[in-house]
Amino acid sequence: MDSLMMQAFWSEILGTATLILLGAGVVANVILPKTKGFNGGWLLINFGWGLAVFAGVFTAYKSGAHLNPAVTIGLFSADMPFYSVTGPGGAVTATIEPTVSNMFMYFAAEMIGAFIGAVLAFLAYKKHFDLEAPGATKLAVFSTGPEVRSYAWNFITEVIATFVLVFFVVVSGMTPSGLGPLSVALVVVAIGASLGGPTGYAINPARDLAPRIAHAILPIKGKGSSDWAYSWVPVAGPLVGGVLAGLLGATYSA
Repeated sequence: MDSLMMQAFWSEILGTATLILLGAGVVANVILPKTKGFNGGWLLINFGWGLAVFAGVFTAYKSGAHLNPAVTIGLFSADMPFYSVTGPGGAVTATIEPTVSNMFMYFAAEMIGAFIGAVLAFLAYKKHFDLEAPGATKLAVFSTGPEVRSYAWNFITEVIATFVLVFFVVVSGMTPSGLGPLSVALVVVAIGASLGGPTGYAINPARDLAPRIAHAILPIKGKGSSDWAYSWVPVAGPLVGGVLAGLLGATYSA
């Protein structure tokens, strides 16, 4: 692994860990018993996740701040560089090309970072996890679940919601804009408020799968099932949505 890719690898780990720590943290604050934010509501969760994206993107500035395998595979599908280094005058001096090996390196970093972030969120709320609450409530801090379980329709919801996110990332990357992280954060808030109701809007395979693994491993009192039967939906749906967004985004902006 060359130095640029090594830098990007650690940047993705740190950025994704920040994303999940703050994102899982806001969910814990709203739904776990005896927290200061208990019953803070859906919009608090939406804005918390949006600001988690904002913080994660700034943290991962040395990798292009994908934070999400759906974004990575979307850029791969659009044949867009994963990360570009610019020198004086804005000239590109180095890039991480959208190759299969680089894509899987990003996937690995995002999964590691998401796992670390989930563990840190658990440690921050350890005493609240120790209190009596339904197992499904404790699982919801880590991963998503449908309000009405219908795997096919839940899958479609995740495809649509992720398509919105990745299409925006692909198209905005081809337009002159200084909004950057803030614009992506606001899109995440909008997706949560508008499309998050059916499934809890994973829109990110690493965001759901790595914390679900952490839930299965961690010594959480009364945690119940990790709901592996549903776990493929928030992985497959976002990946399909990311590919479709990358393909259409590249065509749209050509």
